[in-house]
Amino acid sequence: MTSDFITNWNNYPLAKSKVSSPVFAGDFSAQLADTSPFIVRGNGRCYGDASLAPSITSTLKFNRIINFDESKGIITCQSGLLLSDILDVIMPRGWFLPVTPGTRFITVGGAVASDVHGKNHHKDGSFSQHVISLKILTPKGEIISCNASENSEYFWFTCGGMGLTGIILEVTFSLKRIETGYIRQVQIKSGGLDEVLDLFEQYSHYTYSVAWIDCLKTGANFGRSILMLGEHASVPELKSARHAFPKKSKTLSVPFNFPSFVLNGLSVKAFNSFFYAKNYKKEMHSMATCESFFYPLDAILHWNRIYGKRGFVQYQFVIPKERGKEGVRNILNRISSKGWGSFLAVLKLFGTQQGPISFNMEGYTLALDIPINDRLFSFLDELDLMVKDYGGRIYLTKDARMKAEIFHSTYPHASNFVSFLRKIDPERKIVSSLSRRLEIK
Repeated sequence: MTSDFITNWNNYPLAKSKVSSPVFAGDFSAQLADTSPFIVRGNGRCYGDASLAPSITSTLKFNRIINFDESKGIITCQSGLLLSDILDVIMPRGWFLPVTPGTRFITVGGAVASDVHGKNHHKDGSFSQHVISLKILTPKGEIISCNASENSEYFWFTCGGMGLTGIILEVTFSLKRIETGYIRQVQIKSGGLDEVLDLFEQYSHYTYSVAWIDCLKTGANFGRSILMLGEHASVPELKSARHAFPKKSKTLSVPFNFPSFVLNGLSVKAFNSFFYAKNYKKEMHSMATCESFFYPLDAILHWNRIYGKRGFVQYQFVIPKERGKEGVRNILNRISSKGWGSFLAVLKLFGTQQGPISFNMEGYTLALDIPINDRLFSFLDELDLMVKDYGGRIYLTKDARMKAEIFHSTYPHASNFVSFLRKIDPERKIVSSLSRRLEIK
């Protein structure tokens, strides 16, 4: 066991933690026998304090593929395996992840605990909707199997449950068949927010859709955007079938934390103007690799360092569809008026959602990276109230500062979740900084 200062991807908050790294399933049982409360941590790619605690159990060495049925596209793996390692195995064999977030450097256990979504939520739902079964070590020391019909309450509160229901040991999930490692991409330039929201509806038949928004643009072009659509390419659509699965591209790295003055309103405006202008036509068609389409930021290792030592917050909320356009417009307008915009402002369309404690719901979701400053958290408290009034909620995986009353009033099954956790973990063995802050456990 080592002791160190730990932080997640957004570099806030910083926690002094003792970290153990089990290799075998039995090691996790020994961890449970210890009286100290702990939280399980994957690769630390969440934003905030969900995988922070004075005692942390890392799953990164618990990372083997247990079974891969190549004919049916069903894989079983240990929870510490990275999505990037899974992709290395499945893509050359013609399979892809059913749902993937914007980075491939998360563990499969983290994907379940966060019930991650991707650019295809409106068509394919979240990650949990493709999970066939889970094997979990409960806080009472039992190993159970669960899925949507067996031990279903355990299953659904684990999907999106932020690692608080037990230690996820194994995950079995289904994959998506692909012919190539390419995406047939369409990029459509939008002059404003209302237009891009309408475009989401017009092109909702596409499997993948996401929009980058210039969050600092005001006036007539408020919310100008680029909508990116995609479908997996077939072999005949390529120039040559010999290179259906491209090699990995080289990566760059940010070597140190940038000084805080580098990222300011002027530099963000300049970047946004360049990014918008590089789409020089209203509609552009191209062929992109899966790597560049799904994981553009993974090409720059340690990109989080551009926000400096104080770190940043990714503020992601979802508003139900019936009030989504009004809600996104008014909240984005408040953010734009502050001039605290970021390089990364991403809008997506969600479909229906099954999990009772998952973040996703049918509607529009907006995510923005904002550097931390002295006035930020009080401002975000004001935005939280707007999200609440529109019937929306904040993404726990990206949260570092939300108040407990907002969580309990915006997640409709929060009280059921808390009651379930009290039942399965009466001694409060699995506790995180997030669960304490939000008065979940």
